[in-house]
Amino acid sequence: MIQIIPSISIINGKLTRLKQGDYSRETVYQDSPVDIAKQFEDYGIQKIHIVDLDGARQGSPINYHILQMIAGYTDLKVDFSGGIRTDGDISKAYEHGATSVTASSVAINKRELFSSWLMSYGREKITLGADAKDGKITIRGWQTATNTDVEEHIDYFYMRGIKYVKCSDVNKDGIEEGPNFDLYKHLVKTFPNVHLLASGGVRSVDDIKKLEDIGVKGVIFGRAYYEGNLTLKDIESLLK
Repeated sequence: MIQIIPSISIINGKLTRLKQGDYSRETVYQDSPVDIAKQFEDYGIQKIHIVDLDGARQGSPINYHILQMIAGYTDLKVDFSGGIRTDGDISKAYEHGATSVTASSVAINKRELFSSWLMSYGREKITLGADAKDGKITIRGWQTATNTDVEEHIDYFYMRGIKYVKCSDVNKDGIEEGPNFDLYKHLVKTFPNVHLLASGGVRSVDDIKKLEDIGVKGVIFGRAYYEGNLTLKDIESLLK
């Protein structure tokens, strides 16, 4: 069964969603991140993805306190991302309750360091963030474009034993027009041993079921839930 992973994105300690990674197009929600996390847990969710958007933009995690509160008040497994650049960042994330981390920029700028993390922390603890716009990797909270092809980027770490890859199509994020099914279909076929996590564009239960049919192992969603298009009942039905 496809893994269902809600995303909680944070700016200034508040639940916030962006459109296509644009910080000028943010929506701030009044719900407490901890309360939202507890709601997900009550309906059977076992893992969530926290995105420290402040950390992603500034290059170092900021919202450790939100991670600590969610880890402290729930039994959820928490994947933490946003500004992870150093061993110290990873250690602090684990100290504050993360069970795994997702890193993107460091995998572009310091490939050997990221590769070493797979050995140091283990394949279950490290997820490669391979977010792309028009087929090219974007980093620093999607604010910086690169010339690195998404397939080539994943392949580099695939050859070094990466297990988990989170891939977002930036063009699809936050606009609820549907995921980039063709991209995910291609990546599943090209990297059959990767546990691919699709993120961006999910609108409904039907989108999630289609991703599962393609062979995607997990789906990360946010705005579809916060805008009411994907309900807790829907999530509960998927988990059953």
